[in-house]
Parts: sequence; structure tokens; C-alpha cells
Amino acid sequence: MSNIKPTLEKISPNFGSSILIKQHTKNRKQKKAFWHFHPEIELVYVNKGQGKRHIGNHLSYFNNSQLILLGSNLPHNGFTDRLTSNGTETLIQFKPDFLGESFFKTPELQNIAQLFERGKKGILYKPETKKIVGPKIESLINFEGVERVIKLLDILNDLSIAQDYSLLNADGYAFETKLQDSSKIDMIYKHINNNFKTHISLDEIADKVSMTVPAFCRYFKKATGKTFTKLVNEYRVVHATKLLSESQMSITDICFECGFNNFSHFNKQFHEVTGSSASAYRNKLKQIVQ
Repeated sequence: MSNIKPTLEKISPNFGSSILIKQHTKNRKQKKAFWHFHPEIELVYVNKGQGKRHIGNHLSYFNNSQLILLGSNLPHNGFTDRLTSNGTETLIQFKPDFLGESFFKTPELQNIAQLFERGKKGILYKPETKKIVGPKIESLINFEGVERVIKLLDILNDLSIAQDYSLLNADGYAFETKLQDSSKIDMIYKHINNNFKTHISLDEIADKVSMTVPAFCRYFKKATGKTFTKLVNEYRVVHATKLLSESQMSITDICFECGFNNFSHFNKQFHEVTGSSASAYRNKLKQIVQ
């Protein structure tokens, strides 16, 4: 039994369509979330839900809603840990040249061509655009043929002129998107995801992918742009942001629950990843809720 999955995802729209749309109103099993990439551009809108975002070398947690555009071949993991009642996740995927090689090269469509380029870093849209574009994305499933294409172009046009966004993989670290690399990275991420609350030794993780520790350290840094320890600490901090926003646990309890065994180390790492202390982070969340 190998737990390596093929990680170049093959995407098949319905017959007679070049745009794939999936809509989920129930949670998908998290087993399906795996580290993958595909040549298709992906647009994800969650109207009510929570989850971890792992896109390129960006890690964060969202609580409520999100609108993301991912460009071609940007590696990412699944998004929604869970949808809240009447929450929906809509996913749209299409090839950059789904209307022919030269369509987006015409002068009128320069903005959208630039959007596709920007999307290779992963784009997260803020409330203003989310409010306008989110419902359009959700209703796209009701259209077919030419109408669906026109509606999608309208959405892409809105996204291309929007100003309220941030780039997620902004330093644009070039990933090794070779298949065998990607499946190895998937195994490593799954192991971190399942075990980050306890100590993960370099021996243990290197053994998992049948490498020596020095070879593993070199490989991991080259493939992700981070040391293994740094990535595990980021996972723990992202989990801490989830607990800060969703639970009443004390910050000390959260520190140990996330796999840190030292409070000052937790504080230092939390500040490094989020730019604020855990208590300031929680206070900010309270203000947003109010």
C-alpha cells in the first residue's frame, strides 16, 4: 500500500464544456486534500466556512469566507476544513488558453492576461471584491455554452480590475513541480499535518521518505524555500490562529495544544509568522466580530 498519490491532477470538464465547475455544500473528506498542481487556472469561493490555506510556500487560516485565484501550476492543498450551515464552496477550473491561444493576447483582454500572470503567485481578494464577484461565481453553474463563457469573462474582468487583493506566494518561490518531487512533498506535508502537535524529529521525517537527514534537509529547502523546522513551526502557528479565533482556550493552553513546549518560543514564533503577539491577534479578532 503506497500513500503516494499522483500529484499532477487531471481535470475533466463535462462533455461539450471547457470550464469545470464544482459546488460543494457538504464537507469533503479531508483525505482528498493533497499537495498537487495543474495547468488549469483555479478560482475558489467559499461563502461560509473555515480552513487552512496552503498555497506555494504561504500558510494561513481563514474563518468565514474566501475568494482566491490560483494561476497555472501553483502547488496547493485542499482548502475547506469545514463549511458552516448553508455554506457553499464553488470551484471553477479552466485552461489559460481555453478560448484559443491568441484570444487573451488581444488588446481588449490585456487586463485578464495580466491577471493570469499575477495568479501564478496566488491572489486573495478582500471583502469589497468578494461581495461583488462571489455571487457571480456561485451562479455560474446555472449557465451553459456561450452564456457560461460570457459570464466567466465578466467575472475575470471584475477580478482583473480589482485593487483590494494580496498576493499569497508573493516572493514567488519557484517550486520544483516535478511529479516525483510533488508526491514526496505531499507525503511530508501529510506527516506534518497529522503529527505537528508532537515533536517531529528530522530522523523520523527523513526516514519517512527514505533519505538521510542531510540529504532530506537539502532537498526540503530546495523544494520549498524553507527549512523543515521553520515549516513545522508555521503549521503550529497557523493552528494557533485557528484556536484563537474559534475557541475560548487560554493562550498558554493553545501554545501546548499546538505542539510548542515552551511559551516564550511560542510567542517568538507567533510574532514572526503573524507580525503580532497572540493576545493582540485575539483582541483584533474580537474587534472584527464586534
